[in-house]
Amino acid sequence: MTRRRVNEPIWQPSAERSARSQLAHFIAAQRAHLPRADYDALYDWSVAEPAAFWEAVWKFCDVRSVTDARTVLEGADRMPGARWFEGATLNFAANLLPPDVGGTAIVFANERGERSELGWAELRAQVAATAAALRALGVARGDRVAGFMANRPETVIAMLAAATLGAIWSGCSPDFGVDAVLDRFGQIAPKVLFATDGYFYNGKSIDSLPLVRAIAARLPDLRAVVVVPYRDGAPNLKSNLRSIPNAHLFGELVGQGAGVPAEFEPVPFAHPLYILYSSGTTGAPKCIVHGAGGTLLQHRKEHVLHTDIRPRDVVFYFTTCGWMMWHWLVSALASRATLVLYEGAPLHPDPGVLWRLAERERINVFGTSAKYLAALEKSGYVPEEQVDLAALRTILSTGSPLAPASFDFVHRGVKRDVQLASIAGGTDLISCFALGNPLLPVYRGELQCRGLGMKVEIFDERGRPVHERKGELVCTAPFPSMPVGFWNDPDGRKYRAAYFERFPNVWHHGDYAELTARGGLVIYGRSDAVLNPGGVRIGTAEIYRVVEQLEEIAESIVVGQEWRDDTRVILFVRLQPGAVLDAALERRIRDAVRTKASPRHVPAKILAVPDIPRTMNGKIVELAVREAIHGRPVVNRDALANPQALDHFIGRVELLN
Repeated sequence: MTRRRVNEPIWQPSAERSARSQLAHFIAAQRAHLPRADYDALYDWSVAEPAAFWEAVWKFCDVRSVTDARTVLEGADRMPGARWFEGATLNFAANLLPPDVGGTAIVFANERGERSELGWAELRAQVAATAAALRALGVARGDRVAGFMANRPETVIAMLAAATLGAIWSGCSPDFGVDAVLDRFGQIAPKVLFATDGYFYNGKSIDSLPLVRAIAARLPDLRAVVVVPYRDGAPNLKSNLRSIPNAHLFGELVGQGAGVPAEFEPVPFAHPLYILYSSGTTGAPKCIVHGAGGTLLQHRKEHVLHTDIRPRDVVFYFTTCGWMMWHWLVSALASRATLVLYEGAPLHPDPGVLWRLAERERINVFGTSAKYLAALEKSGYVPEEQVDLAALRTILSTGSPLAPASFDFVHRGVKRDVQLASIAGGTDLISCFALGNPLLPVYRGELQCRGLGMKVEIFDERGRPVHERKGELVCTAPFPSMPVGFWNDPDGRKYRAAYFERFPNVWHHGDYAELTARGGLVIYGRSDAVLNPGGVRIGTAEIYRVVEQLEEIAESIVVGQEWRDDTRVILFVRLQPGAVLDAALERRIRDAVRTKASPRHVPAKILAVPDIPRTMNGKIVELAVREAIHGRPVVNRDALANPQALDHFIGRVELLN
């Protein structure tokens, strides 16, 4: 393979692709406001004149409202406190269910090889019927509807039905334990709970009904539990529902509302749409409330302008229903795109399962996580040699920083002419601060650009903006998808503490990052997990991207240990089957880190562990491990997907002395 120079892009959009992109058309439409017809000029205008920019996005992306806004932005100097599109009313579901589009709306597939389709007409009818059934159960505007659901079409239908009524949707994936679910749903008192009877993962069939019974018994405000048959057939399932009070089969409930026309409740721009949750690994999960208008407008901007999603495109993201990327994916219906929902393990029955799906469904936009791409490379599977990905034009990666080597792997082993867009944002904003761009080149290790309308800067520890230096990722101006607030936080104290205490009137996101000379971003990890040996700040991703390239290493986690009035770097590795952490491998790890990062990055101790703890969304939990190795209690272990993995770290404390 020909080696590229460091400053050479790994991908450039063709002139034709750039010219036909919706972003290029948007720039042309705003030409009167711009000194030049390029992205930098557009970005500068978008943050200098936010009211004009977001109004232009509203019109260009065809956001449909019932009443128009009196003003676009009030209180632009207040964060929090800014108000967007005062006077406008709309319905989120109505924007995702255009009445004049036909064909396939949703494709569902799972690891067992099962597949089904849902047409646009059928989707609209089922949403209307489900909304009518919920209305008959007493669900009204502002009520909460919860989902303990696998990633199936019924989950999308239930969410859109709730949004049709102006109710608030909140979801957890079915691999959450009872206490973890109640830590979330117990705070918001849902009126209706949707649940699948089970799910399939990694070749196993998991029964969820015992969990559903336990959860329902401890949610006193529930009026109904609606169960979707997935693991078992409806006739067998019906007899098992007798032990769950007010339980209904999904098909029977929807049948009660069949034929009822949709009645979309208009709500204000800031009316709550979703409640999402923080990871909960450092305390009770925070209930983050996102508004209907802000979510819709931000997703339309990201889909249309940054991702260039078009009508009849086929869009896929590997996600569970509890991750914000599920909500991001579903919003692509507003672009009249076809969604591909996948349920199951991403590498089962073999590493090619998702790529055969991409070939069969002719997926145009394929979304996944950085961890998946690294695991795919380690598996030895090379999609380019096995499947036809002619339709694929964009791969999205998020969840953690994407290592430069993964950029190389995608262009070497997946598809040479594909835009690889590493994107970053979070549950907190249900969107992105940094995104892909159909007009700009891709450089290995970099996120292409800051998102339009997002005044993202990097601050040093004194709150001064810096360029080409590592620091804290912040946003210094309001944006429409800022949370409406936190649930049960009437004075907003918890909300302000979460984002605005470190730098007053500035959103502090908690990522350690750098703005490059090209205007791209590099993310080095969470700033609360930054290592500080000898007073030098080191992002954990700087070590991961070196260590995890070694073939013996399946994954790793690195933390700082308090040691002799300083901090030293401790690296834990999970090895590939058959590998041994001997002196030779330790030496190779240290040499690689020293050469490719710096001597400061070299771990003082390297220890092997059989498992690494992670959140329900698959993110490793450095803070929990840091507490464990210091012998301090780890609160809320139920928030972890594999809490037993922490025991491997607590039991190793004596080896760190």
